[in-house]
Amino acid sequence: MFGQGYMGPMGGMGYFPGMGLVFFIVFAIVIFLFVSYFRRDNINITKSNNALEILEERFVKGEISKEEFLDMKKTLR
Repeated sequence: MFGQGYMGPMGGMGYFPGMGLVFFIVFAIVIFLFVSYFRRDNINITKSNNALEILEERFVKGEISKEEFLDMKKTLR
């Protein structure tokens, strides 16, 4: 209308030419955070199971009493 042509003042590229790159970077960060969150949950589950196994071993070896075992097991869960 005012000499800007059919595509507008930016030539049809949106707000600026790097918008696609910015979108890609934001998308990559979101995917990274999503994967990191679920990986952390899996690590915590493994650590919890490992602690329970150690507790059971200590009970079997006689290092702790039944009451101590049950109390510690309750604390872990």
